Formats: sequence, structure tokens, C-alpha cells
Amino acid sequence: MNITVLTNEYPPHIYGGAGVHVEYLTRELARLDGGAHRLEVFSFGDQRVEKGNLRVEGVTPEVALSAQDPRHAKLLDTLQRDLMMASKAGPSDIVHCHTWYTHFAGCLVKQLQGAKLVLTTHSLEPHRPWKVEQLGSAYYASSWLERTAFENADGVVAVSEAMKRDVHALYGVPFERIRVIPNGIDPSEYRPTRDDAVLRRYGVDPARPYVLFVGRITRQKGILHLVSALKYLPEGTQVVLCAGAPDTPEIEREMAGLIERARAEGANVVWVREMLPRAELVVLYSQAAVFVCPSVYEPFGIINLEAMACETPVVASAVGGIPEIVVPGETGLLVPFEAGEDFEPKDPEAFARDLAGALTELLSDPARLGAMGKASRRRVEERFSWAAVAQETLDFYRLLL
Repeated sequence: MNITVLTNEYPPHIYGGAGVHVEYLTRELARLDGGAHRLEVFSFGDQRVEKGNLRVEGVTPEVALSAQDPRHAKLLDTLQRDLMMASKAGPSDIVHCHTWYTHFAGCLVKQLQGAKLVLTTHSLEPHRPWKVEQLGSAYYASSWLERTAFENADGVVAVSEAMKRDVHALYGVPFERIRVIPNGIDPSEYRPTRDDAVLRRYGVDPARPYVLFVGRITRQKGILHLVSALKYLPEGTQVVLCAGAPDTPEIEREMAGLIERARAEGANVVWVREMLPRAELVVLYSQAAVFVCPSVYEPFGIINLEAMACETPVVASAVGGIPEIVVPGETGLLVPFEAGEDFEPKDPEAFARDLAGALTELLSDPARLGAMGKASRRRVEERFSWAAVAQETLDFYRLLL
């Protein structure tokens, strides 16, 4: 079949879980049935890949549209790229969109070519109200684009059971049109790997246990609540924050202020601001005592799979699809989370204390951490595989056709 995949992110321009998903899904789809299916990927950027039946082309507008509100520029840029994607797409039986950034293009390809429109739900705009800080009133346009796409989709891939329920509740998509297919992991790439030199390069002391966070500086990832929790950790606990790609300059300044205050209060914080190469991230995952995922909204949480594949247990907030990944008491601990109206914790200070309490509980028991790390790797190998994800996705395409 002719499969067109539309995405904001594709290597080397990846900053979140959706980009990781598309990278591995398209690689595995291209291998199925002896490479019988034509796979065409359009992404935001300058990518150019020709590898057998897999073709990738990045798109970049030649004209920058003026915006009355500077925060609208991203939306206008997105719409231009979507028009380019729709115009470049070859014959398509399936057009598969990832995130709202490509929904307009997917809807156009469906109408212009009669392709079946498939959406993978990596997140949902109504559950990310803080995006208005980044997009201004363009947030309401992105939400409208998302709703329109879901109302027109022939099939929806939900990355978790929690996401399946959310899609149905928010957009009225019938359950029979939603297929739950989780994210995967490549355990040959994400595996226990030690290299003290990498740690020292970023100011991490390899002789001391450390707590690791990896993610964007956005309210969704709960990074600010984690920094607020540092004062409750045992004195001298080494905490490594691989946190970059801030949503706005304002949230970056807020983050910097919280870290400065935490350090003044005695916290041992290493802040790595740049996005690290995968090989170095694997080392940081592998040598961490525990990985922490304090997200306030997380449809799946692929980052937790990456840590678990490196034999590192996880402390995570019990939101979205995370309880479908982390088994409490076996591969880590889940922290109770009660959301307020804005999806932030109803009691931020209690959430911070609970985060620190779970981390302290595991850090005080190295033997338990070791056993959880082994169990984490086993769970990844047994349950989450990109080859299986691709096969399930292709089977869903066939059903829709």
C-alpha cells in the first residue's frame, strides 16, 4: 500500500516523544512484508532520506508571514508547511498524522486523494491549557484544527487505554474507530551502558548516586514541581536535570529562578540545558540510581521506557498512560496526583513532598533499586517492541482499507 506519514519531528530534529515514535515506527513499517509498501514521510525541516521504499522529505516555507501577535507566527508557519505537505504527497492509500501540527495537511490529503486519515494521539490540546502561554490565541486555532481532524479521522491510534478514553470523551470518536497501540522501544539501543567520562563531561559525579530527569521545560512535564521538591530530599542528594527546549522565555526564567533558590538552600543540582545525543542519554539513564517523571499530563510517557530499558527504576506521577508502563513496587513507584482545573496539581506542595518521599524511599534501599532495574528491563523486552507496534499499525491500516 501507499502510506504517507506527516510529522513535525523527524531525525535529526527531535525534541519529544512523538519524534521518537515516528522515527522507529516508519523504520519498522518499511521492513514489513519484505519492503512491499511505499512509505513517504514529510516533516518540518530540511531532512532528505532515500532508503529503499522509505523516503523522507523535510519542508520549510520560503516566505515568513507577518503576525500581529508574535506568538501566532508558529501557527502561520505550521499552516504553510501543511499546505506544502499536501501538495507534495504522492498517491496515498493511508495518510497518517502525528500531532496537531500536521492535521490540516492530513485533512487535505484525505479530501484531495480519498486517502484514509489516521491520527496517532501523542497528546490532546484541551489537556494542555498552558500552551496559551506559548501560542497566545493561536492555541484556540490549534485546538480547532485538532478537533476538526478527529471529527474527520477514519481511524485513531491511542497510545494508551487512558488516551482512548480521553479521545472518546473529548471528541466523540466511537470506540470502534480507536485502536490502542502503545509506544515501543529498541532494547538494542537502550541498554545498560557505563561511561564515567560522559558523566564528568556534564558535571555529574559518577561516584555518587543521582536522580535523573530528562525532558522539555514545559508545564506538562512537571519539571517545576520537581525542582520545588528538592528541599525535601536527603541533604546532598545529587539531582541531574537534562532539561531544555523551553516553551517560552518566561518559563525558562522561572525554572532558572527555582534552581537558583534550590541551590541556595543546599540542593546539589546539575542542570544540562542542551539536548544530548542519544548515546550520551543512554549513559545518563544507565548510571542513574532512579529516573523521575513528574508529568502533570502524559498520554504515554516513552521516556520511562527508555529509562527502564537501561535497567533504571522509575518514580512517576500516576497520570495518563504512565500506570500502564510503570508497575508500582516492581519497576518503580507511582506518586498520587490530583489535578486542579488547569491540570496542575490541586495541592502543589503536597505533590512535591510525595515526589520527594518516593525518591527517598528508593534511594535508601540500593538492593531494591537493583532488583527493580532488572525487572524494568524484563518488562520492556516482554511488552514493548517497535516491530510489534509497526505490525499492529499495519493491521489497523488494512482494517480501515
